Amino acid sequence: MIDHFALGWVTPVLSFLLSCAGCAVGLTCTARARVAHGFASVAWLGLGAISIGGTGIWVMHFVAMLGFYVRGTETRFDVPLTLASGLLAIVVVGLGLFIVRTAGVGPVALVAGGLITGLGIAAMHYLGMRALHVGVEITYDIPTVIASVIIGVVAATAGLWLSAKVRNFAAGAGATVIMGLAVSGMHYTGMAAMRAEETNAIMPIDTGIGVGALLGPLIIGVTVSTIMMLLVVGLAPSPQEMEAQEKFKGWQGRQDELQRETAAPRRSQLL
Repeated sequence: MIDHFALGWVTPVLSFLLSCAGCAVGLTCTARARVAHGFASVAWLGLGAISIGGTGIWVMHFVAMLGFYVRGTETRFDVPLTLASGLLAIVVVGLGLFIVRTAGVGPVALVAGGLITGLGIAAMHYLGMRALHVGVEITYDIPTVIASVIIGVVAATAGLWLSAKVRNFAAGAGATVIMGLAVSGMHYTGMAAMRAEETNAIMPIDTGIGVGALLGPLIIGVTVSTIMMLLVVGLAPSPQEMEAQEKFKGWQGRQDELQRETAAPRRSQLL
């Protein structure tokens, strides 16, 4: 009765690519956050949370959901709950990134950040599913739900570790694929937990919006936000350039201090 691939392989492949794109941009932002200081570091972490939580996780979820179909029913989405799930994804990823940025990548920080982020991502997934209306009762297989939550926590922990460690293109490309596979794996494991009872009594749906109405704004929003994020990342100095600038500032400060120390005895002699 439930078909998760009603549009064939288009939705899983496209959702995976979008997840990789969001995670890739997010990793470049977190790399800059490690080098920056103060507000600049916080801003880069915020952009990383938007990229990973927004595009890498939430957008992936709803693009994959476009292939979801229950035979004989119409799929509609509750807009407020849908938007709330997106905000939740960004917030929990942001919390995890800030924990690791502040406390480092030690076991305690990774476990704490991974639990918060992983459980939040799982909550985002099932909140997004709560926003789905198909006219029949949907139930869940509890062991599979637990498996999806475990995958979410493990994936979040690995993602936080990668966000603090990735420093070159090759490592970034590998991390992007790993994170994309982890997010997709968590999503489809959660979807596999769904059960819909065979029934002829399909309830009429008069709330929410249909897939067609959701698709247009989703495509426009993803396109505009992705272009803006790419522009910000492309125009900003690379992490290596930012690190070189910081080293130069430190060297320049030491030179200025040395000059002041050298000039002080000379002034005292003149006096």
